[in-house]
Amino acid sequence: MTIPSFGVGTFRLAGQAAVDSVRTALELGYRAVDTAQAYGNEAEVGQAIADSGIPREDLFVTTKIWVDNYAAGKLVPSLRTSLEKLRSDYADLVLIHWPAPGKGVALPDYMAALLEAKERGLARRIGISNFNIALTRQAIEAVGKDNIATNQVELSPYLQNTRLAAFMREQGIPVTSYMTLAYGKVLQDPVLARIAAKHGAGVAQVALAWALQLGYAVIPSSTRRENLAANLKAQALRLDADDMAAIAALERNSREVDPAGLAPDWD
Repeated sequence: MTIPSFGVGTFRLAGQAAVDSVRTALELGYRAVDTAQAYGNEAEVGQAIADSGIPREDLFVTTKIWVDNYAAGKLVPSLRTSLEKLRSDYADLVLIHWPAPGKGVALPDYMAALLEAKERGLARRIGISNFNIALTRQAIEAVGKDNIATNQVELSPYLQNTRLAAFMREQGIPVTSYMTLAYGKVLQDPVLARIAAKHGAGVAQVALAWALQLGYAVIPSSTRRENLAANLKAQALRLDADDMAAIAALERNSREVDPAGLAPDWD
């Protein structure tokens, strides 16, 4: 029931740019693709997958349920619509996109609806996204930790989420890092640049390798073929203890995504 450690993200990609990015990623060897109902590009992801000719069983497709669809009578139908757009009978992983406290659907209820989607065969795995420690505990109480394949959270050298990551490790639930490059801000970091020069690598590769070495899955995105290809090489980059310590010192609790009404009280 493991999830791939490396995939391609599609946040903020729309229309033909989304099709081209995913199609190029698949050509380069990516086999995991991350999308969401809220991204508005599930149909484009589905088109790129269909165009690739890669057998569906060789791919790992993740989507996320948007907050408007958390109610028991809405979640499964909304997922069926997503699957139609993705041109697939199932998703490999379906996540609750945001905990959305106070939005009218209790956490145990939407986790139960998500588990129902899994039991119906619409999702091979289910999980959570943007959950803090307290809400992750509630999700575990609702469906059991064996039914939570990952917690996908913002995590970068500038936002290392060490308390949450430690808790997830204790629970045996993998972490997926999104925004690992902090909207590109880390690409200008002099510490990362020095580490990159030392290894003859790119700065993005260093940030991604750092996350991978901490045991996180990553889902970087790009519209440029050269960047998609370079990102893949992070899997072969090995940072030493000095590198990891230097990156650990970059923590600044700098969060890029924090939507009011959707986000929890962060740890």
